[in-house]
Amino acid sequence: MERDDLIEYSLHTHHDEAKGKSIRKKILKVTILLTVITTVEVFIGAFIKQSNDLWAFVKWSFIIMTLVKAAYIVMVFMHLGDEKKALRNVILIPYAIFIAYLIFIGLWEAAEVSSALKSFGF
Repeated sequence: MERDDLIEYSLHTHHDEAKGKSIRKKILKVTILLTVITTVEVFIGAFIKQSNDLWAFVKWSFIIMTLVKAAYIVMVFMHLGDEKKALRNVILIPYAIFIAYLIFIGLWEAAEVSSALKSFGF
Protein backbone atom coordinates (compact mmCIF):
# COMPACT_ATOMS: atom_id res chain seq x y z
CA MET A 1 0.00 0.00 0.00
CA GLU A 2 1.37 3.38 -1.00
CA ARG A 3 1.39 6.15 1.59
CA ASP A 4 -0.28 9.34 0.45
CA ASP A 5 1.20 11.52 3.21
CA LEU A 6 4.72 11.34 1.79
CA ILE A 7 4.80 13.39 -1.37
CA GLU A 8 8.09 14.12 -3.09
CA TYR A 9 7.45 17.45 -4.75
CA SER A 10 10.84 17.62 -6.45
CA LEU A 11 9.82 14.73 -8.69
CA HIS A 12 7.01 16.82 -10.15
CA THR A 13 9.29 19.65 -11.22
CA HIS A 14 10.04 19.52 -14.92
CA HIS A 15 11.82 22.20 -16.87
CA ASP A 16 14.06 22.38 -19.90
CA GLU A 17 17.72 23.35 -20.03
CA ALA A 18 16.96 27.01 -20.79
CA LYS A 19 14.87 27.30 -17.63
CA GLY A 20 17.64 25.57 -15.65
CA LYS A 21 20.18 28.06 -17.01
CA SER A 22 18.02 31.00 -15.97
CA ILE A 23 17.61 29.53 -12.47
CA ARG A 24 21.38 29.03 -12.12
CA LYS A 25 22.01 32.55 -13.43
CA LYS A 26 19.62 33.99 -10.84
CA ILE A 27 21.31 32.01 -8.04
CA LEU A 28 24.73 33.25 -9.18
CA LYS A 29 23.49 36.86 -9.33
CA VAL A 30 22.05 36.64 -5.80
CA THR A 31 25.22 35.04 -4.44
CA ILE A 32 27.50 37.65 -6.00
CA LEU A 33 25.35 40.59 -4.87
CA LEU A 34 25.11 39.38 -1.26
CA THR A 35 28.83 38.53 -1.20
CA VAL A 36 29.80 41.98 -2.48
CA ILE A 37 27.62 43.79 0.07
CA THR A 38 28.94 41.61 2.92
CA THR A 39 32.55 42.14 1.79
CA VAL A 40 32.05 45.91 1.70
CA GLU A 41 30.58 45.79 5.23
CA VAL A 42 33.50 43.75 6.54
CA PHE A 43 36.14 46.00 4.98
CA ILE A 44 34.46 49.17 6.21
CA GLY A 45 34.20 47.70 9.71
CA ALA A 46 37.81 46.53 9.64
CA PHE A 47 39.43 49.74 8.42
CA ILE A 48 37.34 52.57 9.89
CA LYS A 49 37.52 52.77 13.67
CA GLN A 50 35.03 54.39 16.06
CA SER A 51 37.39 57.25 16.79
CA ASN A 52 37.32 58.31 13.15
CA ASP A 53 35.17 61.25 12.03
CA LEU A 54 33.47 59.00 9.47
CA TRP A 55 31.94 56.75 12.13
CA ALA A 56 28.44 58.26 11.77
CA PHE A 57 28.59 57.52 8.04
CA VAL A 58 29.74 53.97 8.81
CA LYS A 59 26.80 53.33 11.14
CA TRP A 60 24.26 54.60 8.62
CA SER A 61 25.89 52.70 5.76
CA PHE A 62 25.74 49.47 7.83
CA ILE A 63 22.05 50.03 8.52
CA ILE A 64 21.30 50.71 4.85
CA MET A 65 23.36 47.78 3.54
CA THR A 66 21.81 45.41 6.06
CA LEU A 67 18.31 46.51 5.09
CA VAL A 68 19.15 46.07 1.40
CA LYS A 69 20.43 42.56 2.05
CA ALA A 70 17.41 41.66 4.16
CA ALA A 71 14.97 42.99 1.55
CA TYR A 72 16.77 41.16 -1.24
CA ILE A 73 16.77 37.90 0.71
CA VAL A 74 13.05 38.23 1.40
CA MET A 75 12.28 39.07 -2.22
CA VAL A 76 14.33 36.23 -3.71
CA PHE A 77 14.57 33.35 -1.24
CA MET A 78 11.11 33.77 0.26
CA HIS A 79 9.67 34.36 -3.24
CA LEU A 80 8.00 37.60 -2.25
CA GLY A 81 9.28 39.19 -5.46
CA ASP A 82 7.06 36.82 -7.43
CA GLU A 83 3.88 37.96 -5.67
CA LYS A 84 1.54 40.76 -6.68
CA LYS A 85 2.54 44.28 -5.72
CA ALA A 86 -0.37 44.71 -3.29
CA LEU A 87 0.62 41.63 -1.29
CA ARG A 88 4.26 42.73 -1.21
CA ASN A 89 3.22 46.13 0.13
CA VAL A 90 0.97 44.59 2.79
CA ILE A 91 3.94 42.58 4.05
CA LEU A 92 6.83 45.03 3.57
CA ILE A 93 5.33 48.41 4.56
CA PRO A 94 4.57 47.46 8.19
CA TYR A 95 8.09 46.06 8.55
CA ALA A 96 9.60 49.22 7.06
CA ILE A 97 7.60 51.36 9.48
CA PHE A 98 8.64 49.15 12.40
CA ILE A 99 12.32 49.34 11.43
CA ALA A 100 12.11 53.14 11.09
CA TYR A 101 10.46 53.25 14.52
CA LEU A 102 13.24 51.15 16.06
CA ILE A 103 15.91 53.38 14.52
CA PHE A 104 14.11 56.49 15.78
CA ILE A 105 13.80 55.08 19.32
CA GLY A 106 17.44 54.00 19.33
CA LEU A 107 18.67 57.42 18.22
CA TRP A 108 16.31 59.28 20.57
CA GLU A 109 17.36 57.22 23.58
CA ALA A 110 21.04 57.56 22.68
CA ALA A 111 20.66 61.34 22.55
CA GLU A 112 18.83 61.38 25.90
CA VAL A 113 21.45 59.20 27.59
CA SER A 114 24.22 61.33 26.11
CA SER A 115 22.65 64.57 27.38
CA ALA A 116 22.02 63.02 30.80
CA LEU A 117 25.63 61.95 31.08
CA LYS A 118 26.80 65.43 30.09
CA SER A 119 24.60 67.01 32.73
CA PHE A 120 26.28 64.80 35.37
CA GLY A 121 29.70 65.85 34.15
CA PHE A 122 30.75 62.68 32.34
